[in-house]
Amino acid sequence: MSEKRITLAYGSGGRLTHQLIKDIFVKYLGNEILYQMNDSATFTFSGNLAFTTDSYVVNPIFFPGGDIGKLAIYGTVNDLAMVGAEPLYISLGIIIEEGLLFEELERIVLSIKEAIEEAGVKVVTGDTKVVEKGKADKVFINTSGIGVIPNGINIRGDNAKPGEVVIVSGTVGDHGIAILSARKSLSFSVDVKSDTAPLNRLVKEMIEAVPEISVLRDPTRGGFATTLNEIAQASNVGIEIEESEIPIKDSVRSACELLGIDPLYIANEGKLIAIVPESKADLLLRVMKNSPYGKDAKIIGRVTREHPGKVVLITRLGVRRLLDMLSGDPLPRIC
Repeated sequence: MSEKRITLAYGSGGRLTHQLIKDIFVKYLGNEILYQMNDSATFTFSGNLAFTTDSYVVNPIFFPGGDIGKLAIYGTVNDLAMVGAEPLYISLGIIIEEGLLFEELERIVLSIKEAIEEAGVKVVTGDTKVVEKGKADKVFINTSGIGVIPNGINIRGDNAKPGEVVIVSGTVGDHGIAILSARKSLSFSVDVKSDTAPLNRLVKEMIEAVPEISVLRDPTRGGFATTLNEIAQASNVGIEIEESEIPIKDSVRSACELLGIDPLYIANEGKLIAIVPESKADLLLRVMKNSPYGKDAKIIGRVTREHPGKVVLITRLGVRRLLDMLSGDPLPRIC
């Protein structure tokens, strides 16, 4: 008996489309807003809003520690959290390539269900399209998210100030290496899982303890080094980082050496960079370490007046060198 697959008819807008939406998406993701099945989700807000959007084309769609479904939800949740917002609602647009197994689609949607439950958000609107075989790569996902920013919170990428401290929430490079290890074209294997995770509850605890946090960023594409450069340039400050303090798993370091790439430029999907006044750094670090998503947090550097717009890495030998932005794209389709 052949396995059931998605056909172009499921994207026609007719009976099969409605059946797909009802039997897969609404079945697992339904809530009081989604059940209305309107062309737009309607709801009431009060306060300062945060809005974000992103698209996910990761290859392969299933990888150690996650899949494209969890990646899409957590990525959107984390983007909202990085401005201090409490994520509430998400839209879900899915482009499916003709021939995708129903079993794979259902697995992705079940994963999305787990992710929204863990993050405490709702999918309230969405769209499904099917394209001809060869016009996509199994499945692409677009998400948008809305959240509410608490009063008095001003967390922005251009808000870093000289004298503040740089904290990273855990080991860097895990996600990118997990994706590479899952690609059949590469002949190496490492015991590394993606770090994809929702950071909104961690961020909420951080803000409650230290509302003076200046900057939060999640170092996704371009990795840790590129994100620090973006902060330095936006804030017109220098940033100095101690190489010996940056947490990197031995397995990630070994894989990077084998591939000839720098772990500081590899995408992460469950880590954050926080910049905070030095007087609050120890308190914030204790709060982060009490969370499963911040247990490996470390203070790794500081913001300076020197070399504005630049990031300087202080190596284990005490040598200072510029840590520039990522040039090119050595790791395509990592998210």
